[in-house]
Amino acid sequence: MGGSTLENVTNVRPLGEDFRWFLKLKCGNCGEIPEKWQYVTLVESVPLKGGRGSASMVQKCKLCSRENSIDILGDTITPYNAEDNETFKMMVQFECRGLEPVDFQPQAGFAAEGAETGSQFPEVNLLEKDWTDYDEKAKESVGIYEVTHRFIKC
Repeated sequence: MGGSTLENVTNVRPLGEDFRWFLKLKCGNCGEIPEKWQYVTLVESVPLKGGRGSASMVQKCKLCSRENSIDILGDTITPYNAEDNETFKMMVQFECRGLEPVDFQPQAGFAAEGAETGSQFPEVNLLEKDWTDYDEKAKESVGIYEVTHRFIKC
């Protein structure tokens, strides 16, 4: 779930099936949270043991050796629009088996468009939680500020 302040832009969204969702994931069995960021994408799919389908990532916990998985539910990916400004909005859902996302780090790979002009901004990097550019058609600055997130268990 995401929230931010938009300036003259709308339709902020992850671009492409290879978009990387950088997460910190906690093992539901032992509570271990690895130091490094891990990412999941729609293009990566790993079969689950016992023919139970597939997931975007399957990993074995380094501490307790339990096999856990997380899957991006692709049809839940939703853009953040001008009317969502400064509110939280569900932007993606993950199906987690034994893992719990505890942190999210937006990076490169987002896109946006001018709220009034439709000007395309295909290379939005939100790593610094802020992004600015200039809309030539509207002759005004555009930006995304104070990017925040939270996780909600379904």
